Amino acid sequence: MGTIGIVLSMLVAVVASGIIVRAIPVGIPLPLVQIALGAAIAAGAYQRVELDPEVFFLLFLPPLLFLDGWRIPKEGLLRDKGMILELAFGLVFFTVVGMGLVIHWLIPAVPYAVAFALAAIVTPTDPIAVSAISKRFPIPKRMLHVLEGESLLNDASGLVCFRFAVAAAATGVFSLADAAITFVQLAVVGIIAGVALTLGVMLFKTWIARRFGEEPGSQVVISLLIPFGAYWVGEHLGGSGILAAVAAGITMSYVELSGRALATTRVQRAAVWDTVQFALNGIMFVLLGEQLPGIFEGAVEAVRESNHENPWWLAVYVIAINFGLAALRFIWVWVSLYISYRSAIRKGETDRSPPSFRVVAAMSVAGVRGAITLAGVLTLPLTVMDGSEFPARDLTIFLAAGVIIMSLLAASFLLPFLLRGLQSPTETVRDDESDFARAEAAKAAIRAVEEAAHELAAGQSDADVYADAASRVMDMYRRRLEGNTAGEHAARIRLGEEIERKLRLAALRAERDTIFALARSNGLSDDKTRVLVREIDLLEERLAKADVAH
Repeated sequence: MGTIGIVLSMLVAVVASGIIVRAIPVGIPLPLVQIALGAAIAAGAYQRVELDPEVFFLLFLPPLLFLDGWRIPKEGLLRDKGMILELAFGLVFFTVVGMGLVIHWLIPAVPYAVAFALAAIVTPTDPIAVSAISKRFPIPKRMLHVLEGESLLNDASGLVCFRFAVAAAATGVFSLADAAITFVQLAVVGIIAGVALTLGVMLFKTWIARRFGEEPGSQVVISLLIPFGAYWVGEHLGGSGILAAVAAGITMSYVELSGRALATTRVQRAAVWDTVQFALNGIMFVLLGEQLPGIFEGAVEAVRESNHENPWWLAVYVIAINFGLAALRFIWVWVSLYISYRSAIRKGETDRSPPSFRVVAAMSVAGVRGAITLAGVLTLPLTVMDGSEFPARDLTIFLAAGVIIMSLLAASFLLPFLLRGLQSPTETVRDDESDFARAEAAKAAIRAVEEAAHELAAGQSDADVYADAASRVMDMYRRRLEGNTAGEHAARIRLGEEIERKLRLAALRAERDTIFALARSNGLSDDKTRVLVREIDLLEERLAKADVAH
């Protein structure tokens, strides 16, 4: 099987993994299925995929980091910023130092610099894995927001520490003072580069759209290029391309609040990015499975250098590292929550309770490792400065893969038990914020309809037609306002809206079936079919999402 065949097989494996996970009644994490399929590809292939670490890093990490920043819930990020920063930076540095020392002590064949690199790359948690788990086992919203905010920021801090450690392993030179100064420079320049490039591109795009109109396809391509541009500019200005990509994503989320993009652009862009995210995550885990046989052989050789002939020592190392990571995370989370609790008590917040064991344990187990850890560790250089092989490279990749697999399994089996009946810190955001927003939007819509009806009817002989049309539209919004109030009447209105929603969904499906039937009988052209079906699909998606929002 040639290179093209292997790549196509990986894409097929990504598609098949989604089908397999849905077909198996037992809740097996998707990445584990993808790793297994990658191993199957390796068994049937005559050659391995040769990875160029720098190319791999550039292709996979910028878009994933950018998307994390773009989609992170900002309200949770700002409200719990103290806890998130403690986890994203304090816990990362605590883990890098603590686990780096433990890994070198456990495996003397791994030099200190490589041990710190491994510790750094297994610290970032994966927001995609956390979100996937939350769909199967509901995680309290506030805890989920903290975990998502942590996973965004610790991606950047963990990867920067990882690059420092790799540079030290490759050159044999490291200075803590120089590293601290360089870190600040990388952070500042990288963040400024990401923010500036995104703002510049979006302002230019808006100017072009105002003068010449907006083409949805080109807007989607621009959004795909921004993370790579931010990474490239950040690196060439002497900053961190990683932080530039994250900053670009966060900036994009704020720029989007302007609402200037066309609705069709947002719909197409969301679909494309969902596909990119699914494909990149899937390909990475399939690629890991394809590389595992060769990595395992190199890891066994490294174990023998530690005077351990039995390859089962690899399992011992993986288990020990996972327990070490869990213990350090548990200690840090407990201390952070306790400090937060004592601070709240000093401020007079008597309704706060001390951190419980189950809350701390759930937050510790939910720190799942995933795509970022995998993408980072696969970028380890093949050689060091003098041309010799990078020390313990295969062993490091194998141990990182073991950490990913064990953290996924632990979260899948332990989280349901820990989350059952869990009382966690409550959300401070209004539970009725969606209803409030809908009510305000309905009031604005009624005013806009009245103004538009007057303008359209001015000077027209059939003004009563405009008035009737405006009345029908405004009645819909008035029913929404009545449904947002309390009482039995409002409950009946909401029940009626729910019944209406289900009836409209049934009607839309019947419309679509009829249009397809007409197209099959050549009673409707392909172009008209696509336009009409897209209209129905968008309406159906809106009604389906309305059910989720309620």
